[in-house]
Amino acid sequence: MATVEISRLIDERKVSGLQWRAIGFCGLVALLDGFDTQSVAFAAPAIAKDWGINVASFGPGFAAGLAGLTVAALSLGVVGDRVGRKRIIIVSLAMMGIFSLLCARAGSLPQLAIARFFVGLGLGGAMPNIIALTAEYSPARIRSTLITCMCIGIPMGAVIGGAASSPLISAFGWQSLFIVGGILPLALIPLIMIGMPESVRYLVSVERHKAKVRSIIARIAPDLPSDVIVTRQNADVAARGSIAQLFSDRRAATTLTLWFVFFCNLLVMYLLINWLPIVLTTAGIPHTQAIFGTVLFNLGGAIGGYFIARSLDKRQSDNALRFAFFGAAVFIALLGFAMTDVRLALALTFLSGFCGMGALFGMNALTASYYETEIRSTGVGWAHGIGRIGSIIGPVVGGALIGMGAETQTILLIAAVPMLACVAGLLMLTRIGARQADFSPSKLTGAH
Repeated sequence: MATVEISRLIDERKVSGLQWRAIGFCGLVALLDGFDTQSVAFAAPAIAKDWGINVASFGPGFAAGLAGLTVAALSLGVVGDRVGRKRIIIVSLAMMGIFSLLCARAGSLPQLAIARFFVGLGLGGAMPNIIALTAEYSPARIRSTLITCMCIGIPMGAVIGGAASSPLISAFGWQSLFIVGGILPLALIPLIMIGMPESVRYLVSVERHKAKVRSIIARIAPDLPSDVIVTRQNADVAARGSIAQLFSDRRAATTLTLWFVFFCNLLVMYLLINWLPIVLTTAGIPHTQAIFGTVLFNLGGAIGGYFIARSLDKRQSDNALRFAFFGAAVFIALLGFAMTDVRLALALTFLSGFCGMGALFGMNALTASYYETEIRSTGVGWAHGIGRIGSIIGPVVGGALIGMGAETQTILLIAAVPMLACVAGLLMLTRIGARQADFSPSKLTGAH
């Protein structure tokens, strides 16, 4: 009777239609994630005008959604390793949809903050699981690229939201953004239930659902016999979805360093994502161009993420990530001194996104490669969860600085510093890899 090892099968074959479908569905979830994450930032000026409040008071409102993201990333990634990626993705979409609709009915900032917290639970639960599912259907030779292309749905969702926000708000009010952001996730649920396969590596690792495994293998490799026995590597991983596993087998230093980089990166990214339109407007740039600046920031992240991921796959090195983080620090700092020239300010905004957000997508791919199937959602989820603590702090700090009347240059110079800390963190990862060759990034791009 024929035997095949699942990771080797996926790595050595061309990407099948079933794999593309699974990754495509993950990309659609990421697209909705990006739309819903930034909808409150696009709606904030109109809400502030409608309710007669200062935009600086939106810091806690922004932070509430990010708090939900943090809680879900720390918990639902672990659950995804235990019950499967697909179930958690469906539950997450339901939470995104229902509570986005409730955002449209909010009549005060506390009500909006509560609804955004539960939207954040959905957003945070989806992310580690779509990253894990994409990684597990991707061959090692292009895994970073496919994970990043999937994650590019996030900034593209924000781009769509930015492009749609002005006409929607003008025609139907700020509530329309949340209504659209609620209907779309709910509409996607039945399509995912029918069309998206569970991760085959997950199904093999739990040693159940043999009929499902054979059905998926028949789509990936139709030339194999129907009674083929599917095995897996790393069968001795002790605890599925165990946080302790992130610190065992010499993973502790790597895990903590990844957490540090995500914390610093997300602190800056969410400070800019939430406050950039207001910072640009305060500096004298017209509101429509300020929103366009946010669109450029996200578009830059999408393009930058692709090129960084291609470098990770081709060179098996994190050098591109180091250069990207350093570039982000430079461009963010320069942006503060370019507000008198709208074209230059928008160009620097694009480059800041290209480097800073692009590096974030590269980190998603790198982190997924460090952990085996049994703990991949846990590893990615906890890295995102710790990072989300930074994403909560960032908007609050931004709101405090704006409330104190800090100059734009000061705000953006402060924002540049954590990007340099990310460079230091990647250098530390390289030193850890040099001491522990089995856990270097070049080895881990083949983790199963």
